[in-house]
Amino acid sequence: MDVRQVTAQGVVVLDVMGRVDNITAPALQTQLTSALAQPGARLLVDFTKLDYISSAGFRILLLAGKRAEQSGCHLVLCGVSGRIRQLFDVGGFLDLFSVVGTREEGIAAAAGRNA
Repeated sequence: MDVRQVTAQGVVVLDVMGRVDNITAPALQTQLTSALAQPGARLLVDFTKLDYISSAGFRILLLAGKRAEQSGCHLVLCGVSGRIRQLFDVGGFLDLFSVVGTREEGIAAAAGRNA
């Protein structure tokens, strides 16, 4: 797994690439925790280049979602498609998170604007 961080229009964007599994999930957790450290932070997690996510990865997302809610942060996911979207759907994660189709929509949603 590789995670690249950029900022666009005041929104921190994490591009998650490769596989999120038991080995790589702690690194993702570190990045998410850091990005959500500021109360009111705006974060977009882009899964366009995600190949696989395990239950460990979903657990990390749940923790990040709780942290975001508690600290008044905006957490949005984008690029959830194909097999990855099926996993999110089966686990009920599409209902737990704000999930949009594109990066542009995600930046707008995280910033509190309409796309």
